Amino acid sequence: MKIGIIGSGGREHAICISLKNSNQINKLFCFPGNAGTKEIAENINIDTNDFESIKNFIIDNNIDLVVVGPEQPLVGGLVDYLEKFKIKVFGPNKNASQLEGSKIFTKKLCKKYNIPTAEFGVFTNKAESKKYINKAKHPLVIKADNLAAGKGVYICQEKKDSELAVNEIFEGKFGSAKNILFEEFLVGEEMSYFVISDGKTIKNFGTAQDHKRVGEGDKGKNTGGMGAYSPSRLINNELEKKILQKIIQPTLKGLAEIGTNYKGFLYAGLMIVKNEPYLIEYNVRMGDPECQTILPMIKTDLVDIFLSCTDETLFKTNIEWRDASSLCVVLCSKGYPESYKKNVKINNFEKLKVDNENYIFHAGTKKMKNKIYAIGGRVLNLVSISNNFNSARENIHDNLKKLNWDDGYFRKDIGYKVINS
Repeated sequence: MKIGIIGSGGREHAICISLKNSNQINKLFCFPGNAGTKEIAENINIDTNDFESIKNFIIDNNIDLVVVGPEQPLVGGLVDYLEKFKIKVFGPNKNASQLEGSKIFTKKLCKKYNIPTAEFGVFTNKAESKKYINKAKHPLVIKADNLAAGKGVYICQEKKDSELAVNEIFEGKFGSAKNILFEEFLVGEEMSYFVISDGKTIKNFGTAQDHKRVGEGDKGKNTGGMGAYSPSRLINNELEKKILQKIIQPTLKGLAEIGTNYKGFLYAGLMIVKNEPYLIEYNVRMGDPECQTILPMIKTDLVDIFLSCTDETLFKTNIEWRDASSLCVVLCSKGYPESYKKNVKINNFEKLKVDNENYIFHAGTKKMKNKIYAIGGRVLNLVSISNNFNSARENIHDNLKKLNWDDGYFRKDIGYKVINS
């Protein structure tokens, strides 16, 4: 079987490695991939937004299944486009992807179906926004109503922070945002909850806790994610029942009522307040780096899981998990999420330990003359599976000591809430 994976990050490398473990795979292709995927798949230098070239390559090379990793092509309608040519695709269509593409679409859905979420307001220009800020209670959450690679969210402690956020969003820091979303600040603890759906059946696909802030102790600017651990320390049977009944099921019902059956991964970013879940936002794909902590825990063949979704037979598939603790640390370029050096060689990369308990997933890398170079902000994801989170983190830190890369940075406290509790 031939499978194509769309994307170039750590998430896509993790998907490639999990698929490569299947005895059903003859060949993997990655569009465009990275230095890590190149070792196990054929990297195809086609932009993820060049739908026609992707389609032509898939047809010319008889690819049996396409898995779409990142949000941009999903929101742009790649699944719909490929399905017109009878290509089998794993991922939600354009209508369903509005859950991530428009935060306001999701908020309106929440309001209609009584899905617990923060109180909110929507504004279309600076003047309206700043008028609201003058009377708003702080802290205040401000979001750009478009894709922002996980970085278009501001937690504003006071008025001047809110004014800065409004200026940056409307001046195009995160692309063209026509609307801005103001939200009530909820006091609780965040959790990532994942399900997989074939349009009829949904199944749990793990929990995690991401670490969005660049600095230790969850300080500093928002990033695409500095690390994660799985499973979340917050999950319990009662909470999971509430998440499904109050959030996931009403969401899928709402989509069905506008003619959209959700197929693919669905990632609910939640705030847990006294064991009650509130929806912060949806992502229509696996989180990154949460995916890197979750996929190594799956015992079931990932090919079977994907095919059961595209064929609408998920109810027949039993997803089995390892009983272990998984932790991921993201190694970044110094300066991220702002400016940083590119094309910097990472010395001693070949000394990193890789086995069934320790994984290296590439993100912003390229390989030249058998050496690994950093070309992005988030560069490598180091994952360890252990019987507890503390030893998993120690394994990663021991591995990182082998590298010689002065321009690298990582948070040393990933998992601190579960390790110190």
